[in-house]
Amino acid sequence: MSAFRAGVLTLVVLVVAAYFGFTKANPFENPYELHAVVRDAQNLKSGAPVRIAGVEIGKVTGIEAAEDGDPAARVTMQLREDALPLHDDAQLQIRPRILLEGNFFVDLKPGSASARELDDGGTIPVSATSTSVTLPEVLSVLDRDVRDDLRTLLREYGYALSGGGAQALNRTIPQLEPAYRLSALTNQALLGEQPTKDLQRVLRGQRRLFAALSDNPEALKDLVTDLNTTAGALASQDEALEASVPALRDTLREGYPALGELNAALPTLRAFSREALPGVRSSVPTLDAAIPWIGQARGLVAESELRGLSADLRQAVPSLVRLNTRLIPALGQLRGLSSCTSSVLVPFIESGIPSIEAGNSGQPVRAQIMRSFVGLSGESRNFDANTPVFHIQGVDPGNLTAGRIEPAAPPNPNMPPEHRPDVPCETQEPPNLQAPSGSALDPALTSVSP
Repeated sequence: MSAFRAGVLTLVVLVVAAYFGFTKANPFENPYELHAVVRDAQNLKSGAPVRIAGVEIGKVTGIEAAEDGDPAARVTMQLREDALPLHDDAQLQIRPRILLEGNFFVDLKPGSASARELDDGGTIPVSATSTSVTLPEVLSVLDRDVRDDLRTLLREYGYALSGGGAQALNRTIPQLEPAYRLSALTNQALLGEQPTKDLQRVLRGQRRLFAALSDNPEALKDLVTDLNTTAGALASQDEALEASVPALRDTLREGYPALGELNAALPTLRAFSREALPGVRSSVPTLDAAIPWIGQARGLVAESELRGLSADLRQAVPSLVRLNTRLIPALGQLRGLSSCTSSVLVPFIESGIPSIEAGNSGQPVRAQIMRSFVGLSGESRNFDANTPVFHIQGVDPGNLTAGRIEPAAPPNPNMPPEHRPDVPCETQEPPNLQAPSGSALDPALTSVSP
């Protein structure tokens, strides 16, 4: 080899060595490649550093638009071996390097050690990425209306702190210590038993909520307008609000024990919620089975079905109400009749008839009353059509014992039994069949007018 060729070769080797020495590039290494999908790449440039806890562990090698017309961007990075391992729950944020300069870098969090490791070429989803709010974005939001509202807020806040408001706020802060503790417990509980899955469910619910709000911008505009109107009405009643503050203090004093009871009941409520989860899960098949029935029931209450019947019945309801009102006295009489029947007439008809004849005593009235009708019919033949008097003869038990059959009469036929129409039948005693007999010396006493 000539001296010239040797010099050129030596110069090339020195230049290549100097390049790799200053750039620290290794053409023989196989760097770890990581992808991430972000909503907004902001001003992130290719070659921007990638850091973990402030230590640079790689750089951005490419930024391209996401597929399928998605406004998001896809960021490609190369990481050194000392950045590994990364896990499935890794998170990424694009942050500004210098506030006024506007350069950005990638702040990477490798994730928890319990999660599965992320393979080479893996992708961090958009749900695990975020971007920082820059000063120009803040200034772009502060338009004239917002600045006026902010100025009004600061002015009213200063007015609230004046006149002892700041001192009152300072005295309130130590009283909020229990609230701070309970708020921390609440925030801890809101993390859920499975933070990753619970957070995903919360985000999905928020996405549906925001989608519903965005689908109806007029309703959202009316909501903001109504809130503004309500705030204006409250602001116009500053004296009433000032008078309500002491009442609010008393309300909080009375409500604190109630909140304590509610806090004590939360473990039971938590247990109930846990027990109710199977029922909630089974509600979907229940609803699937009930929806066809609901469809049938909806057709049943259509105007051609029950709704038309209801319209017809609506005309008859007033008449039914008047009928029910007029039936109240009759129902009272029926109740008295039913009570009289069960308390007086039924015991009487089930009672036994006393008799001095052997084997004939104790016959129930219900069995012997029909025979008395036959006897009454026979006695009715003893008179003609000119008089309604029945000629009835009885037997004196004393004479029957002596072997004589002679007529018997009541003790005093001119004095009927006591009649008390002022006493309800249901409170009277049943008829007494042990009535005393009278003398049979006067045959004329045997004639009784019906």
